Amino acid sequence: MLATIMKNVQNDIVYSRDVVEFVTVAAEFCAYLEQSEGRPREEFVGTLLKLLPFLYLKATLLPKVETDDDCYPEELVSEADYEWIRATVASIMEADDEFLELSGIGMMQTDETRLQTISENMADVYQAVRNFVGTYKNGVESIMREALWTVVDSFELYWGERIVDTLRVLHRVRYAANGMDYDDM
Repeated sequence: MLATIMKNVQNDIVYSRDVVEFVTVAAEFCAYLEQSEGRPREEFVGTLLKLLPFLYLKATLLPKVETDDDCYPEELVSEADYEWIRATVASIMEADDEFLELSGIGMMQTDETRLQTISENMADVYQAVRNFVGTYKNGVESIMREALWTVVDSFELYWGERIVDTLRVLHRVRYAANGMDYDDM
């Protein structure tokens, strides 16, 4: 009986290596943001420049899953949690928090800019990833599958792009401090 249960657990996609590795990186990312209040900007930026590409990579390796229901897992990140993460990152990034992002390329044949912030992008990523990690921990495979479907879908729709946008700006913040002037390029 126990051998049958263990075999079912091992064969369930929610326990696949790629999913477990994503959970590990996602939990580390969330914990880092949750413990970032008061961190020096140089350390914070350096750590995000390492964590974000890894989180992005692990998200691209997540399997596509089919779901039986049209239900979404419970949202575990409250508005207050989201705002605390956003405010913490904004406090660390100070004047480097805001940036202009070129959008619409190839979609509507227009080039327009929009104001973004690193803090809001990180809060968006945090919310999606933290909701997944929290739901995944409950151990109910059907709910874990729904959470997996949701995090993959939301990665493709928005938070994956938030990582890419933020990485470009964090790179500039980190290396502009070394005397590189990107405005002259």
